[in-house]
Amino acid sequence: MSATTARKSFAHQPDDMTSTSSSTSNSIAASPDHTPRQSPSNTSLSSLDSNSEPELKAVSGKLLDTYGNEFHLPDFTIKQIRDAIPPHCFERSGVKGLGYVARDLASLALTFYLFHTYVTPENISSTPVRAALWTVYTMVQGLFGTGLWVLAHECGHQSFSPSKTLNDTVGWFCHSALLVPYFSWKISHSKHHKATGHLERDMVFIPKTRDEYASKMGYYAHELTELMEETPIVTAGTMVGQQLVGWLLYLVANVTGHNHHERQSEGRGIGKTNGFGGGVNHFNPSSPLYENKDAKLILLSDLGLAIMATVLFLIGTNFGWANLAVWYFIPYLWVNHWLVAITFLQHTDPTLPHYEGQTWNFARGAAATIDREFGFIGRQLLHGIIETHVLHHFVSTIPFYNADEATEAIKPIMGEHYRYNVEGGSLGFLKSMWQSARMCQWVEGCEGAEGENKGVLFYRNRNGLGVPPQKMSPPAELKAAKKEA
Repeated sequence: MSATTARKSFAHQPDDMTSTSSSTSNSIAASPDHTPRQSPSNTSLSSLDSNSEPELKAVSGKLLDTYGNEFHLPDFTIKQIRDAIPPHCFERSGVKGLGYVARDLASLALTFYLFHTYVTPENISSTPVRAALWTVYTMVQGLFGTGLWVLAHECGHQSFSPSKTLNDTVGWFCHSALLVPYFSWKISHSKHHKATGHLERDMVFIPKTRDEYASKMGYYAHELTELMEETPIVTAGTMVGQQLVGWLLYLVANVTGHNHHERQSEGRGIGKTNGFGGGVNHFNPSSPLYENKDAKLILLSDLGLAIMATVLFLIGTNFGWANLAVWYFIPYLWVNHWLVAITFLQHTDPTLPHYEGQTWNFARGAAATIDREFGFIGRQLLHGIIETHVLHHFVSTIPFYNADEATEAIKPIMGEHYRYNVEGGSLGFLKSMWQSARMCQWVEGCEGAEGENKGVLFYRNRNGLGVPPQKMSPPAELKAAKKEA
């Protein structure tokens, strides 16, 4: 993929910066009629009214992304997106889906057999060499395991096959094998798709606002422009923590998800907050992430985890816990790493907007994602989840093997709002993790923005990269306190 229009240069802009295609514009749209139908939730925060259209409001003030490129609100309709996609792209094949599952399971089994049979003291006497080879084993199995995770993700979106029973059966088995609560994840993930880019309703990787970031750092919002650059070692430490335990923290404590649970219409969220012991997680049927009708599915997810935990306990008891760590748990951490890296980079980029409620709609939220490139690994082992994510957010029931063609079809409709960064291939993907971590620390509005534009927020940082944060005056109460002093 290549851009047809060049991005403007700006301070600290890298050579491999994100690109967009040429612009076309049509008419504004509200939420689509195709929002994920699995596990529908009419009572949740993230449910949509697919029949309502927001009233177009006057806009003023220039919007600038973190690089300094001017941004205009998307104005195409979901119908235009769907109509542009060839009908055969919507066709799903259970046989083809099962073939990919068989391929990934065979890859996992063959890799284990080869290493267990040949990487032994009898065949390789050098301990360092064996250790290095088994390290390679954990990385390879982590990639194959991530591929299996992606296929279960397809099942959750009902893009695996036309059969909901087959989808949920395969998804439950595959995700349980990877210690993922299938139905619990499926329900919350569906809500993420229904509210992508919404600062109060999205379910994952919601950025901190300027006030939230300043409060976490122990400062007032106006003081952020005076802070010194975050040292690279701090950024690196944060990234390591995110990659090691980010997925587990999301499941256990809803880290990076919205924290407005008191608005849950069944009253489940009263007194509950994100964090350990806050009552918000993916394992408790009474969690405000779900509705009363979801209780049996949450318990079925927990049963899958209990069965897998029992299997792992028996393996560890009979074959040794050190062996189990190498065979399963270290590859499991690699799977978690790739899952977090992929999701983080799909929704975090200096070009991506986030929206307040008065400006958000489904089309705008779906467009607030980005495609990247991870070469052979991404397209073959990980089933294209990195390269075709934008299309996936518009129509999540299109199977991955048709997503490339469908992506090409929607590019002319999206115009400048189709975002992609393919520079550097796999290395460029990894480099983007560092770039986004340094440039995307919080979101804030753009100076002078009014009307709908006032509800569009972009990433800013205190590292001197890209558009600087707005200069702000101290709050009135702080001025008064200083005056009295």
